[in-house]
Amino acid sequence: MGEPGDRQADAANAFETATGTGTETAPENRTADAYEHPSGTETATETAGAFEHASASGTASETADAFDAESAKELSPEAVDVYGRVTRHEPIDPGRDARALGELRRWGLVITDPHLPHLPIALDPQEAGRRRLDEELRRMAARAALAARIPQLTDELGLHFERAKWRSGRGSEFLGEAELVNARIEQAVGRARAELLTAQPGGPRTGAQRAAAEERDGAALARGVHVRSLYLDTGRDDATTRAFVRAMTGRGAQFRTQVTQFQRCVVIDRRQAFISDHVVNSAPGHASWHVRDRAVVAFIAEVFEECWRRADPWHGDPHSESPRSAGPDGTRTTLLQREILRDMARGIEQRLTAQRLGIGLRSLSKEVRALRQLFGASTLQELTYQWALSDERLIDDRPPHPGRASA
Repeated sequence: MGEPGDRQADAANAFETATGTGTETAPENRTADAYEHPSGTETATETAGAFEHASASGTASETADAFDAESAKELSPEAVDVYGRVTRHEPIDPGRDARALGELRRWGLVITDPHLPHLPIALDPQEAGRRRLDEELRRMAARAALAARIPQLTDELGLHFERAKWRSGRGSEFLGEAELVNARIEQAVGRARAELLTAQPGGPRTGAQRAAAEERDGAALARGVHVRSLYLDTGRDDATTRAFVRAMTGRGAQFRTQVTQFQRCVVIDRRQAFISDHVVNSAPGHASWHVRDRAVVAFIAEVFEECWRRADPWHGDPHSESPRSAGPDGTRTTLLQREILRDMARGIEQRLTAQRLGIGLRSLSKEVRALRQLFGASTLQELTYQWALSDERLIDDRPPHPGRASA
């Protein structure tokens, strides 16, 4: 059986050999190894194996929490006392001291000969401490890497979640891809039977876009669909848009232009609509919502009608280059000029005014020069003053309220 000193030396050799070859792995080392490579058969190994594979029985979270909580504990006073008794070669009661021995084995401070469970062998605490420190540092590094990965992971999954989150059955559906938006609009317009309303505040169309829209809207007109389209007033300056409007007007479509900005929308038979996205912050600019809720679609159609009543009819003709004279009611300014003057009176920057009206700074400056000449003002301050004294500032350019008598 050998002397205690011999047994301690043999156990220490076995402890070092097990870390290199794995042929005689001590129980306390198998605990740490099993945490990363679960293959042992001892109780500690089974615990680590359960931590890795408990998902099959639905206890992974509970087992992991128990393992982490046990590993994070310091040595209890009982374990310290038992370790001192082991170093003094005093007999140990395997039953009464089982809990303390389990702590010492997890820390790699003792090993036990299966044939002599009452005589555990003490191991070097410095070596055990270094191993435990390395293990804790690896665990901390893994947790830090996971923590650093979390924001990136949530960003990757965010768009998918937003898309699923904002689907609301038959009410509305978020469309993120440009191809999907175009395909869905083509399908809806292809089934239109009574009315097609489109509001297009974007820039001029390309030749390909014009051809596609002409084919789509032309087919709708041939089926007897009433087509009305609203553009920004700046569309009158684009040759491609003018050619499109002239061609479609000859086939029965109606067009109007508005000086101020409006929201993009497509309304089909007042049963479904497509509108720009104002919900998903991370969505691309072409993202849209396909709305099927009848009440919401009716509201969108009424917003379109309000803009339509305020807009000017357009048959594809360009802006007139001749100077404007006073109208039949004595009005000298245009709607565009009045919008510019109102912003000037509010102290709004010309850059923001041009952006709101959908025109360039050069066009806005041209209108301002015409206004200064019209009012005989040498400075912008004088122009603003003359506008404040003018009766034209009282002109109400708002559309008439439906059902309300107007003068």
